[in-house]
Amino acid sequence: MGTSLIKVMTGQRRVGKSYILFQLIELIRKKESEANIIYINLEDIAFDFIKSAKELYAYVMSKCLKESKNYIFIDEVQEVREFEKALRSLVLDENNDIYVTGSNAKMLSGELATYLGGRYIEFTIYSLSYPEFLQFHGLENSDESFRLYTRYGGLPYLMHLKLEDGIVFEYLKSIYSTIIYRDVVSRYALRNTDFLERLLLFLADNVGSIFSAKGISDYLKSQRVTLGVNQILTYIEHFTNAFIISCVDRYDIVGKRIFEVGNKYYFENLGIRNVIAGFKLQDQGKVLENIVYNHLLYQGYKVSVGVLEKQEVDFIGEREGEKVYVQVALQLNDEATIQREFGNLLKIEDNYPKFVVSQDLFHGNTYEGIQYLGIRDFLMNVR
Repeated sequence: MGTSLIKVMTGQRRVGKSYILFQLIELIRKKESEANIIYINLEDIAFDFIKSAKELYAYVMSKCLKESKNYIFIDEVQEVREFEKALRSLVLDENNDIYVTGSNAKMLSGELATYLGGRYIEFTIYSLSYPEFLQFHGLENSDESFRLYTRYGGLPYLMHLKLEDGIVFEYLKSIYSTIIYRDVVSRYALRNTDFLERLLLFLADNVGSIFSAKGISDYLKSQRVTLGVNQILTYIEHFTNAFIISCVDRYDIVGKRIFEVGNKYYFENLGIRNVIAGFKLQDQGKVLENIVYNHLLYQGYKVSVGVLEKQEVDFIGEREGEKVYVQVALQLNDEATIQREFGNLLKIEDNYPKFVVSQDLFHGNTYEGIQYLGIRDFLMNVR
């Protein structure tokens, strides 16, 4: 804050980017009561006349003061054609302190990197973590609270709704439709919406499974849906750009390289995932894995799937030169499962923290130095 760097906040629709802007405005006004604040919400019909970079630049300049600091806030900036050109001109004036939000990862990072290399910093805003969910809803950390989080996800607006299926899922369906039709179908001028939704259903049903685009294509052909590998890759990229899903690479722990074929896919918001695929008993393991992945992401880790010879480590988190390894199991109810989950981690020859996480509650010693945590303990205590 207070520098000529453009602050860019990206993330899925309705995760709270606008409210973070409002909090920043409030913070600035507390420090500087006469601050010149310019706020533009490009989804508000009041700003419908701003369609191009020139119109955006002209409007902002008409509100700027020459002799004082101008605090410029632009919400959903991707709605303006060639917005990056306006930002490039505005940031040339050191009196301008600029904050923008957007719901398209590629459009923002790609265009800004091209036009504003070194002049912006990006923050990804996610849905609420489990501790934040408890705080927002005034709940205690309990099995019932965790069930609600697992079922409905962490969109902040849920705090204003009664946590019942009929009410929450209706709201989540409306958010899902907005994301699909505004940020994917309309943005990329797609026609085959039926296939788009079938592909997303497939990904929701197979959270945490390893797939290549060819594997997905082959499966869909078996369902009498034909689409080429390149088209599937393009659609998946659209989903990731709209922050619906995350595509996670596989990393060779010994060879220290990323595998070029085979990825895993997780949903940014589990409530949205459950609207698409339903909330089924047999999906508990997938959902648990998705929650652990999201938690690591929320804590600032760059996450990949570990491959150790022919075995897999569910997640490797890297942050500021440090690592954490995590295995996820729904239950550890037999010796074979215990040997597999802990054994994979024991083969990794470094001293970074290693965890096995399950839905079971456990309070006791480590397993040869590897920590075993119930999911709620993991979400509340691993930072």
